[in-house]
Amino acid sequence: MTAAIQILLLLLAVVAAAAVLARRLNTAPSIVLVIAGVALALTPGLPRIELAPEFVLLVILPPLIYSAGVSMSWREFRFNLRPIILLAFGCVVFTTCAVAAAAHFALGLPWAVGFLLGAIVAPPDVVAPLAIARRLGLPRRLLLVLEGEGLANDATALILYRFAVVAISTGMFSPVQAAGTFGAIVVGEIAWGIGVGWLSLRARRLAREPRVEIVLSLMTPYLAYWVPEHLGGSGVLATVATGLYVSWNGPLLIPSATRLQGIFFWDLIIYVIEGFVFLLTGLQVRTLIERAPSVPIRDLAVAIAVTTVIVIVARFVWVFPATYLPRWLSPSLRKRDPAPPWQHPFILAFTGVRGVVSLAAALAIPLTLANGAPFPNRDLILVITFGVIILTLVGIGLILPAVIRALGVAHERVAEHRRERDAELSARHGAMDAGLRRLEQLIGERNLPGEVAALMRARHDSRRQLHPRSMTDGVEQATLGAELRLEVIAAEREHLYQLLRDGKITDESRRRIERELDLEEASILSKLGEAPPL
Repeated sequence: MTAAIQILLLLLAVVAAAAVLARRLNTAPSIVLVIAGVALALTPGLPRIELAPEFVLLVILPPLIYSAGVSMSWREFRFNLRPIILLAFGCVVFTTCAVAAAAHFALGLPWAVGFLLGAIVAPPDVVAPLAIARRLGLPRRLLLVLEGEGLANDATALILYRFAVVAISTGMFSPVQAAGTFGAIVVGEIAWGIGVGWLSLRARRLAREPRVEIVLSLMTPYLAYWVPEHLGGSGVLATVATGLYVSWNGPLLIPSATRLQGIFFWDLIIYVIEGFVFLLTGLQVRTLIERAPSVPIRDLAVAIAVTTVIVIVARFVWVFPATYLPRWLSPSLRKRDPAPPWQHPFILAFTGVRGVVSLAAALAIPLTLANGAPFPNRDLILVITFGVIILTLVGIGLILPAVIRALGVAHERVAEHRRERDAELSARHGAMDAGLRRLEQLIGERNLPGEVAALMRARHDSRRQLHPRSMTDGVEQATLGAELRLEVIAAEREHLYQLLRDGKITDESRRRIERELDLEEASILSKLGEAPPL
């Protein structure tokens, strides 16, 4: 037990150190964590840490998917549903078939084993490339499509994976039956996910206690995921549907205190989970070395290289026709949603990084068939999968920033950000106008004293002065005012601390005042485009 705690603390320290190092190197923390995991796995004397596939698929994956679903806008998800489906379903199926063909004809694997390998390596990971893409300022729609694909592609891949495992284990497979089962799983999981989202919001509203509500929010993705997974589905689509339902219906049902505490709680949980995911991926190298099949190193290298090239090329082959062909066939679509420049589909195609879901699926392959015989090529599939993950994650992850800069798409985000900021400022002033109208109604209805009415109007005016009406109207003054307010807050904190040292206020009083200052500072930093300190 003590050793396990020591290892956990060591891994937490590595996650934190990797984040600092990644910032200094100006690269994605996921890449540094995978490399650090490989280095730790090869360090003599350290115990072997083996990744349990059930831990990834049943414990780690649900909160990651749910958090991404809650963060995703349902309106934007629905608007981009066509490209998301084309990638999350069409591209995954196409890549699976391409890898199966390559594995059969180039590597000599049976067709069923090739399909299993294809289903495992087909779904791209979304965490690593999105972290890089956001930092480099990709256009918002590209980020939304990538994130939407990452939400749903695991469902397609895991369902195909289950079909392939059953076909290999039993020797029986019916395409018609598989298609019907696939459709039933999709419909059933979406319905279940919506039901869980509805139940979660109602239960949290009845609780009316932030800590209880946050506990319920943590239970929600597991309820959405585990039931369909136990019944033979993937659980992914149900969790996505739950997250999107909560995202769309939650703003008016979740109290502000719960939202404020929940944001920081979920940010920390997801940060730690993602860090552990990439670190544990690298740590599996020792397990893979021990399980390496009795195949010459050269043949293993060729198998990894062929599979990696196929998954990269297949994504390019799919993405460009999927982007332009529907618009060529449908004039109404072309008018409603004009074709993007070629740089956009190129970036979508290039971000085909594979991650821990592929590794967990490979580790979860049964050891034996239904008749007790060893599962064919199990260790070979595992080694190939790990090789594809390392080559795409480290290789593409390191090259991606240079590719994005070379394609020159970041400037689009600058103009896009300006439009979004103008819309946000307009919305702020519209909301304040609505609040002012309501305030005037209350003053008249309740016959409020003049001092109270003047105080409320003054507070409203001060809030209005903090926000310019547009990016060209008073931005510099508003920014200067925000920066000055941060200096004032720092002085207030120092004064509070001195009062505490002198015994003039209690710790409880200091914490109440400090919380108000923290909330105001977080609000100011949000307006300035910075993240609040944790």
